[in-house]
Amino acid sequence: MAEKQYKSVYQKSVHFLWRGFLVSIALLLIYVVFVSVNFLYLFGSSPGLEKLENPSSEIASELYTADGLLIGKYFTENRSPVSYSKISPILIKTLIATEDVRFYQHSGIDPQALGSIFYFTLRGEKRGGSTITQQLAKNLYKTRTDDSRGALGHIPLLNTLISKTKEWTLAVQLERNYTKEEIVTMYLNTVDFGSNSYGIKVASKTFFSTSPDSLKPEEAAMMVGLVNAPSRYSPKFNPKNALAKRNFVIDKMAKYQIVSPAAADSLKGLPITLKYKVEKHYEGPATYFRGAVNDFVKKWCAEENKKAGYNKYDIYASGLKIYTTIDSRMQALAEAAVEEKMRDLQKKFNRHWKGKNPWVDEKDQEIPNFIETIAHRTEYYQKLKRLYGNDQTKINELMNTPRKMTVFTWQGEKDTTLSPLDSLRHYKRFLHAGMMTMDPFNGQIKAWVGGINFKYFKYDHVRQAKRQAGSTFKPFVYLTALDNGYSPCDRIRDERITIKYVENGKPMEWQPDNVTRSYTGINMTLRQAMARSVNSVTAQLTEQVGWDRVAQYAHRLGISTPLQSVPSIGLGSGGDVSVYDMVSAYGTFVNNGFRSDPMFVTRIEDRNGNVIQQFSPRQKKVISEETAFLMVHMLKGGMEEPGGTSQALWEYDLWKNGNEIGGKTGTTSNYSDGWYMGITKDLVSGVWVGGEDRSIHFRTSSTGEGSKTALPIFGLFMEKLYKAKDLAYKMGRFPKATVKIRKDYYCPTPRYSAPKSDSLSTDQLLEKLNDSLPADI
Repeated sequence: MAEKQYKSVYQKSVHFLWRGFLVSIALLLIYVVFVSVNFLYLFGSSPGLEKLENPSSEIASELYTADGLLIGKYFTENRSPVSYSKISPILIKTLIATEDVRFYQHSGIDPQALGSIFYFTLRGEKRGGSTITQQLAKNLYKTRTDDSRGALGHIPLLNTLISKTKEWTLAVQLERNYTKEEIVTMYLNTVDFGSNSYGIKVASKTFFSTSPDSLKPEEAAMMVGLVNAPSRYSPKFNPKNALAKRNFVIDKMAKYQIVSPAAADSLKGLPITLKYKVEKHYEGPATYFRGAVNDFVKKWCAEENKKAGYNKYDIYASGLKIYTTIDSRMQALAEAAVEEKMRDLQKKFNRHWKGKNPWVDEKDQEIPNFIETIAHRTEYYQKLKRLYGNDQTKINELMNTPRKMTVFTWQGEKDTTLSPLDSLRHYKRFLHAGMMTMDPFNGQIKAWVGGINFKYFKYDHVRQAKRQAGSTFKPFVYLTALDNGYSPCDRIRDERITIKYVENGKPMEWQPDNVTRSYTGINMTLRQAMARSVNSVTAQLTEQVGWDRVAQYAHRLGISTPLQSVPSIGLGSGGDVSVYDMVSAYGTFVNNGFRSDPMFVTRIEDRNGNVIQQFSPRQKKVISEETAFLMVHMLKGGMEEPGGTSQALWEYDLWKNGNEIGGKTGTTSNYSDGWYMGITKDLVSGVWVGGEDRSIHFRTSSTGEGSKTALPIFGLFMEKLYKAKDLAYKMGRFPKATVKIRKDYYCPTPRYSAPKSDSLSTDQLLEKLNDSLPADI
């Protein structure tokens, strides 16, 4: 009887335990399912099947030149993936030995490692039990972010359990879908190594200026030491911790026979030797151009996402490969030309204003409180305003308090101590420049220099900035005339005139001044007048063809900014324009009357190298081929006509093989803006030079005219371009017209070519040419 009762109690106990076990298993399965499906939004979202089968991390998009050079990246996390074969085997072995020694035996979860957590916890030691696959799941699917938390995810301890559950289930699924090689490769491509380097490729370059397949054993050990705590073990910012962690990893390498004990001892004795350089957006070539491409590609992404109905592409995360029109060699030449000439020009500017501030009004008087007024628009001042409200005394105190800073100078970066107001005074004294070169036949932009230094001056003077064009706008007047029956040989007298017109119902008068404030009385041909940039002739011609029509032709050729239909439009005062638009417009003359839209990008590929968008040139016929040919003939007059304003180009080695260059100088009132627009048989270029504010400028024609500020940049660039043996640009003449041109386009006036002797200075040569000009023809 007692035996039966004992068996009955035993059986009940066994049944109870089994039922408890089965219920626990059922509850566990239900819990896992609830976590996976985010039951009642309690557990937060988990990745779906598609994302599990196609895992992706944020990958930087890369920007390439037309000649295949990587010039920049767009990223929030700077990451570039690398294949398994491109990773050092010793790095992979060291990672596994340190982070997950049973990596090749488990299926995503390591029960032995989990069990050891409790053992080491009882001993007071903190150990992790996560496998490499679990860490990959956390990196790929962001299991611990606010977006992946549900209602229960905000409860301490419970949130950790839920996150761990997600990582366990995701790790098992990853192990089912991918090989061990694929998993370890994905892990090394996703992990954060600190210093804005994500993935082993970028990290190897950042810390050691090398690639993942070329890491030395001690370097591999340091990289593995970074994976769990990149800030704590940073060799740059915490070198003692980094050295200790690296040597701990080297001990692991010896323990698991990756290196011998003797080799390990030798490696531990080595110092950490870095070649540290964090990749930054403002470094490298074509920085301003990269900003323009950024805007272009973001707009393209938005359009593609709208078509797809979801966020298909992200310039900062999709790993796009963007191939641009820029030629890295031409870009380097353009940047070198701008730097060399602007460095010299700044010296002249500083001498010109020695002992005085360069911000002056139209009467050449210093503008009172100029810097203080500018300061009110700065971000720092606005921040102080938010903090201290109307306490102007405190704000002024802080604006005048010196502090340590690094500033830009033409002699390199300089560490100094300046107040915010003094810093503004320092930077406002700099002259700036913008330059763009384009192939007029397809619109491809080959060089783009938006300023003197992108790190310190982010404002782009090619497309973003818009200034009055001065005399570089005059060709639009002559274009309007030639396209409506005028000839380059038609004549208008250079004389003092008064132009009467009506503005807002009121009769008005305007008397245009020549730059020299004098009038020759010469009955000039239109070609001669444009070559010498004679205001009186241009103003009369503008009146004859109609200032409304001049504005219409300028817009037709690609000027996108508003223009006022005023008598002075032909002298460049009808509105502000950009270098970008001016280059596009002048390109129409070289391209036989076809306007080419400037091109940034030729194609875009996805992260796998598949072409997803190809871009083709966009052109439109806007003037006749005859008119375009005549305009090239007119622009050549700047070199060929006596007194032409382009003749300062004779200083440069540009005249071999009968080479022809056309161009137009431009200078605005008070010398605030200097321009040069230059054309050759292959290219069209535009250069602008001036102060950040229009009140900052030279004060004399000998220093501030476009022929003295902008033209030299173009001349030096073209000289460098023709000497570059690795570029295909050769000197030569503009092609002959392929259509019948009116017979009276060639005027029988003296023409001049480059001097055979260099014994005369440019100023002496121009004086000689001007003196030889006939009084009347």
